[in-house]
Amino acid sequence: MLDPIYTLSTIAGILNSDTRLLDGEVVIQYLIIDSRSVFMPESALFFALVSHRNGHEFIADAYSKDIRNFVISSPHYIDQYPDCNFILVDDVLRALQKLAIAHRNFFKLDTIGITGSNGKTIVKEWLYQLLAADYNIVRSPKSYNSQIGVPFSVWQIDTDHTLGIFEAGISAINEMELLADIIQPKIGILTNIGEAHAEGFASKKQKLKEKLKLFENSDLFIYSPDYVNEVNFKALPGKRKFSWSTKAEADLRIIAIEPIESNCYLRAIFEDREIECMLPFKDKASIENGMICWATLLAMGYSAQQADSRLEKLSHVSMRLELKNGINQCSIIDDSYSADISSLAIALDFLNQQNQHAKKTVILSDLFETGREDEDLYGEIAGLLAQKNVNRLIGIGTQITQFSTLFEMETQFFENTSAFIEAFPGLVFNHETVLVKGARRFEFGRISKLLTQKIHDTVLEIDLNAMVGNLQFYRSKLKSGVKIMAMVKAFSYGSGSFEIANLLQFHKVDYLAVAYADEGIALRKAGISLPIMVMSPEESAFEAIVKYNLEPEIYSIGILNSFLNALSDYDFDYPVHIKIDSGMHRLGFDEREIDQLLISIKDSQRIKVKSIFSHLVASAEAEHDGFTQLQIDRFGVTAAKLIDSLGYRPLLHISNTSGISRWPDAQLDMVRLGIGLYGFDSGILANKGLQTTMVLKTTVTQVKELTAGETVGYSRRGVMPDGGKIATVKIGYADGYTRAFGNGTGKMLINGQLVPTIGSICMDMTMLDVTGIDVKPGDEAIVFNHEHNIMTLAEEINTIPYEILTSISQRVKRVYFYE
Repeated sequence: MLDPIYTLSTIAGILNSDTRLLDGEVVIQYLIIDSRSVFMPESALFFALVSHRNGHEFIADAYSKDIRNFVISSPHYIDQYPDCNFILVDDVLRALQKLAIAHRNFFKLDTIGITGSNGKTIVKEWLYQLLAADYNIVRSPKSYNSQIGVPFSVWQIDTDHTLGIFEAGISAINEMELLADIIQPKIGILTNIGEAHAEGFASKKQKLKEKLKLFENSDLFIYSPDYVNEVNFKALPGKRKFSWSTKAEADLRIIAIEPIESNCYLRAIFEDREIECMLPFKDKASIENGMICWATLLAMGYSAQQADSRLEKLSHVSMRLELKNGINQCSIIDDSYSADISSLAIALDFLNQQNQHAKKTVILSDLFETGREDEDLYGEIAGLLAQKNVNRLIGIGTQITQFSTLFEMETQFFENTSAFIEAFPGLVFNHETVLVKGARRFEFGRISKLLTQKIHDTVLEIDLNAMVGNLQFYRSKLKSGVKIMAMVKAFSYGSGSFEIANLLQFHKVDYLAVAYADEGIALRKAGISLPIMVMSPEESAFEAIVKYNLEPEIYSIGILNSFLNALSDYDFDYPVHIKIDSGMHRLGFDEREIDQLLISIKDSQRIKVKSIFSHLVASAEAEHDGFTQLQIDRFGVTAAKLIDSLGYRPLLHISNTSGISRWPDAQLDMVRLGIGLYGFDSGILANKGLQTTMVLKTTVTQVKELTAGETVGYSRRGVMPDGGKIATVKIGYADGYTRAFGNGTGKMLINGQLVPTIGSICMDMTMLDVTGIDVKPGDEAIVFNHEHNIMTLAEEINTIPYEILTSISQRVKRVYFYE
């Protein structure tokens, strides 16, 4: 059977839509929803989705990248692009899903569908490892499991595939039926039911029933009775059912879980006899995911011996790209655990987000088990690298080396990883961004270690996907046309500088704001082109502000006159921002100074007022709502007076993070989003709807047993009257873990248990009371995460989350994760 050919006319027929086709015979291979991620534009079809951002607004950007084929729902774009093909539909997302269903229906392919609150992606990836020897598998890239991601996953199916493994995630009722129609799973797997994405459902039972809709037509349903006890057994889907459990009677009844060094030994009762397996992991989540995979193999007919043999060979699945600082001022993107064409495209898009270095290098291994002819595969990869403007390729493996002539860029090739490592001292890596992407068998982790700087054992992990999620959360609250200024001052609240600015620029915020000019200069040098407001400009920095096209906040007559004097005779309409003091009484013009300000700026051709703004004092606090309204009213009167005198209307903004969530009528032309990006909003109860973006972790250096009456730390402040056990961890006040956390005030998580500090916090170390807990050197200690969060830490020492975040010192290495 040949793969289907989709011309624009064919797709229009599938969608039963109106069209304006100049050439209906154009063959479509690629579906695109993001104008920043374009490959082979001549055979790509752009779907203008309407969600947090209206995809129609990016048609111009897609057009500039040579896209000429569009699916739209707003007909007035048709006349704007007379040389383009348009398919007009009522709902663009529904059209994408309908096309995916048609593509799925073309193939008689057995598929495994996976859903649940947690573990979907790991189970999918492990089943791929376990079954790849027997099937040519197509699977969801990364965690493409949404209403948009599932259609893109299924679009990958071709005639060479013999099994599909797809995950499905939902966040509200009435979403699963469509995903079931697209995936059509023959085998269904429910991982678990927890609290993740619970806000879209009235109850846990409702969420469970919605997820089970994925398996209504499945032949086999694999589940744990521990997670479906709110549904009657007869209501469970699947013509055949296979259960597993550690608590209840089940087809696979796990009776023993025994950690052995870094592994875990499992024993179970299956078909009235005892069987066993070894998992090469020992953390709780991996054990449960391993049990699900064990049950799946047995339910599919594999013998207990086959299952055991395959499970013990499972390897770690890195779900996220890691962005790290590298040698010689390089930035390293570590994706060294997987290599396939879909995840390569995702990694290259992330590489293109990085603007801090002009040169971009990719270190890539052979790709295996793609089901494609090698020349076709590496030809596509060569085109992808060229289209993404990669400057240098280092290929490792015999296959990629064989097709070296396909790559029209600077190249070097090595037969294997060892050959690369041997040649490494003679290779040059300097001021460039390097993507390291390799199949597991190539052990590219060895290469990543060579390229990255030595990591201090205390690390701040920043989840870039969570940050994007928070940005979209606030975007969804804005009225149409309202712009976003993202606050990246103070090293982006301690999380990083250009790394965060690159992300925000890629996701099209409108403005950035920094505290001082040197922060803005660093962003310009890192390739950030967005407008940048400097909130505390110093007279000594005015020349640099102009040189790097930064926009100063003007908050007094003195600073205005100084800046005007600093401008050259050739500077006209230089952008500035006028700060009004509406009640903060920190910086800004108060009401008495406005007339003098008007005189100074009214006829000046040297500057152009880009925005007029003020700062809310207590937008999160209901008891001060009266004063907040007074500030908004004062600002409105003053801004109107300025606009009347200027003769043009600058942008107006007064809302900060809590202002966005609590004062929708104060959005004006722009809002300033700060700590909300990082998952904290005092105006939202328990930060509902926001995601934790940062985890601060360290490691245990030493464990000691102390006898009754012994003391711990400087000045003998830590006392153990009954003796006990302490663990020393590698974080101290020089890292930002302040002395206020000493002697039991602060707590950390070790092996899932909260343990208190004991004694004074030292410069580089902290001691923890771990009495009664199994702890050893090298164990991880979590200072804060989503469970033991920054709000809790702030309350422990009577401060605010801002101070906790911005106190984390620069010697604590930042590692950025992107899925």
